[in-house]
Amino acid sequence: MNNRIKELREKQATLVTEARERLNQIADDTDEARVAELEGQHDAAMAEHDRLDTVIKREERLADSERRAEEYRASQRPNPGNSESAGQDDGGAPEYREVFRRIISGEEVGELTAEERGVLRAGVTKFSTRAQSTSNTAGGYTVPSTLADFIVTSMLAWGPMYDPGITTEMTTSSGEQISIPTIDDTTVAVVKHSEGVALTDDGGSDVTVGQKLLNAYLFDTEFVKWSIELSQDSDFNWEQILGDLLGERLGRRANLELTIGDGTGDPNGIVTASGLGVTVTSSTSVKADELIDLEHSVDPAYRQSPKARFMFNDNTLKAVRKLKDGEGNYLLGRGDISKGIAPTLLGRSYSINQAMADIGTGNKSMVFGDFGKYFVRKVGSPIVGVLRERFWPDLGIAGLIRLDGELGDTAAVKHLIHP
Repeated sequence: MNNRIKELREKQATLVTEARERLNQIADDTDEARVAELEGQHDAAMAEHDRLDTVIKREERLADSERRAEEYRASQRPNPGNSESAGQDDGGAPEYREVFRRIISGEEVGELTAEERGVLRAGVTKFSTRAQSTSNTAGGYTVPSTLADFIVTSMLAWGPMYDPGITTEMTTSSGEQISIPTIDDTTVAVVKHSEGVALTDDGGSDVTVGQKLLNAYLFDTEFVKWSIELSQDSDFNWEQILGDLLGERLGRRANLELTIGDGTGDPNGIVTASGLGVTVTSSTSVKADELIDLEHSVDPAYRQSPKARFMFNDNTLKAVRKLKDGEGNYLLGRGDISKGIAPTLLGRSYSINQAMADIGTGNKSMVFGDFGKYFVRKVGSPIVGVLRERFWPDLGIAGLIRLDGELGDTAAVKHLIHP
């Protein structure tokens, strides 16, 4: 951890301590003006804490990019006494990037060693279609390896719905339709039997089996191009930088679809698929009792799930932070950021999802339930690919993702809606 990041985290810890001290000053007999002042100072401190979170993530990403860029530059420096191409250590395998640079600089493939040609072949993918084929000298050597390892972390950072720890993840290698059988037997009763009376056999207690379908909808980032001059002259690895940015774009779109997708030609988002839990009384706020009503609109069988949680956006979180119970205690559990203990709401976990609507007229601003009943289907890993010959002499990069989402049991997750 560099000094800048350490300093920011220390500021965060100080803000948390100060925010707690301000809340602790509020008692039953505290003047309303003073209460408003202390709450305002608390909110300002936590807003600054959240802002520092964003700065820290940016600093961490930059530090990581700088580290990898320096590793790359070091790999390109010639070794004393070594007549081989830059970027190759004694006894080590040649790098794809350096061998490719030599090819586009005019060196013939036939002049490469067998090991160097093997490096090029190992980088071949069939990402694009063109008149030239993807085999060997017809064009295959110019097609890069995929950069999926650049983007998975970026995607997870942009919303909880793509996180396998929140939902139930189903990863497949191909995109054929998946059928999930469903059974809802909760309303079928067992009757009392009378001696000597034949059992009823009218089909009224037969099990009804349904199904939910998971498809594989494809989303792309479109191409982003950059110049060969930038690629060669910059101190930074622009493939990696753009790969990370496209990963964030894919992450935002995936989370959006899995949250509020309408289920017509795209995923059925968890908010869209959820059942009605409670209609609150105000279009501009929520009350503590209404959160309890939302929680209890979900059957206890689902509330016991380890994946049961609330979900709302950051503006709603700000409103929830100010809610108190009948004894003046804040509903939002304090947690302990320094020890990695997350805060809770009514003793339950919650997720912040910026794809959800704010508190407002007709909006579904909050959901609660067993997120394990929401199925996220992923086809392989997200793909980011670079094309070096289509945009010659410049380069282009684009990302793809295939996924779907569906709530297996609508009774498992309920939403709160404003009038």
